[in-house]
Order: sequence, then C-alpha cells, then structure tokens
Amino acid sequence: MLNYNIRGENIEVTPAIREHVEKKIGKLDRYFNETPDANVHVNLKVYPDKNTKVEVTIPMPHLVLRAEERHTDMYAAIDLILDKLERQIRKHKTRVNRKMREKGSPKEFFAAQEDLNHVSPNGAAAIEVEDENDSEVVRTKQFNLKPMDSEEAILQMDLLGHSFFVFTDAETNATNIVYKRRDGKYGLIETN
Repeated sequence: MLNYNIRGENIEVTPAIREHVEKKIGKLDRYFNETPDANVHVNLKVYPDKNTKVEVTIPMPHLVLRAEERHTDMYAAIDLILDKLERQIRKHKTRVNRKMREKGSPKEFFAAQEDLNHVSPNGAAAIEVEDENDSEVVRTKQFNLKPMDSEEAILQMDLLGHSFFVFTDAETNATNIVYKRRDGKYGLIETN
C-alpha cells in the first residue's frame, strides 16, 4: 500500500492537489502485482517567481525511486514526474533481466523469465526491456587528487569548464566533490 506524505513549501496542499498527486503516483501500481508497502514522500515548492518544483521519493526494499521536476505549472510538473519514475522502473527491470541472463544457465533463465512475467525479485511486474546500453561507460579518466580547499576546487572546476570537480580536502584528507547548481551557485558533497 502506498502511503502519501505530501508537504508544501510556500503553498497550501489543497485536497485537489493531494488528489492529483495520489491519482498520478497511484498509476505506478500497474508495475506491481501486489502493491508494495511504501511511503511516497512528495515535496511541493513554489518560488517567488511563481515557478514550482516537485520532488517525489519512494524508498522500496531493492530500489529507491526519486524524481524532481521544475515547471511553471505544478500539475504539469506532477505529470512529468510520473514519466521519470516509470522510466526508472523500466531501467531497473532491464538491469534485473540482464543480471538474470548473465548469472543463470539458459534453463534457469527461461524459468526465471517465466516468473518475471508475474513478479520480479523487487516486486515489479514485467515491463518492456529498454535499450541495454543506457548505462554503458563510454569514457574513463584517471587522475591524481590534489589536496586543496573547496574554494580552490571551484576555481579549478571553472577553469576547466566542468560542472563538477573531485578533490581531496586538505584539512580532512577526505575525497569531496564541488558542483555547479542550476541556480548558478555551488554545492559541496563531503564524504566520510
């Protein structure tokens, strides 16, 4: 059973908004033979320029579905979120199918394939397999991490024209990442 936790920032979550969210996200039920017990976390935010942001997170036993969409129309953003979540489920299903083919014998694979037409190990029902090369690594780079602070890392990132930069923090000796946000500001990801 999907339990909805809908929060609004700078907006009141009206019954109409709640109903639209539950109706749209509820369409994910068709990917499951049995509706999983999952909490659907929905965060609706309205900015001063009237743009909206919708974030949906659904933690499940073998998969965390998460999507974010910005749009001038909140209802349209919710519709677009559904498309993103469905794409994530299909990709996960493709990976599960690929692993089944790689690890099992042909006899086990076809027996498992029969089972997958009913339900997969993560509870998802059979879904059309998308192109398997979506997650293919097409380029690999290796480099030494130079100790520096986050300000120097941002400078290096900007000089290289990248949207992120991996570095070793000079004080903690931890590997960190700086990145450029959509709003033009910078973010820092710290590791333990």
